Amino acid sequence: MNLAVMQPYLFPYIGYWQLINAVDTFVIYDDVNFIKQGYINRNNILQKQKSHLFTLELIGASPNKKINDIKIGGNSNKLLRTIKQNYSKAPFYKDVFQVLEEILNNEEKELSKFLGFSLVKIAKYLNIDTKFLYSSDIKNDKALKAQDRLIEMSKILNATGYINSIGGIELYDKEVFSQNDINLSFLKSHEISYKQFNNEFVPNLSIVDILMFNSKDNIKNMLNQFQLI
Repeated sequence: MNLAVMQPYLFPYIGYWQLINAVDTFVIYDDVNFIKQGYINRNNILQKQKSHLFTLELIGASPNKKINDIKIGGNSNKLLRTIKQNYSKAPFYKDVFQVLEEILNNEEKELSKFLGFSLVKIAKYLNIDTKFLYSSDIKNDKALKAQDRLIEMSKILNATGYINSIGGIELYDKEVFSQNDINLSFLKSHEISYKQFNNEFVPNLSIVDILMFNSKDNIKNMLNQFQLI
């Protein structure tokens, strides 16, 4: 069984979805500290042929708080209006906007559960059958740090493989995982581009952009455009 563990992001980039699709179980890492200026509550969409940062309002967010201790604010309708204004003429707008409405109109106020709901809904839309868990629901030693905690969660869940995004290649040691009978690999995305209206391609946008401009079949192909190292 292959496992991945990541903090929940708001409508994350394609590499995050490649990771979800590549594993059997994906753990939403919700009982670690919130990261300001990251992608937990914000991301980028296409606006006037440029990358535009949008943000989900939070109540009392602080790096001293765990992600699952933070509540969301009340700007979901504003985000929907922004998405509608910029994507109403996109080829897959009708179906995708219904999914986004269901996500952003969700009454869940706990940030981690709200984002988890979003991940599950988009995974269902893309026919991804990965199992989702919350780290806060796994009985493990919360005092462990970094790779030690990931190894312990892998053991608890009987994972024989652990896949991390390429950003962790300097943080985690393959030999240490191997000593615990876990094969560690890193996912490196290939360069991905697609047609966005008739404009020059703007890369590194959220999954919202990819959903709006691509069929499910095209996205399924994108999900496999990576290598494990």
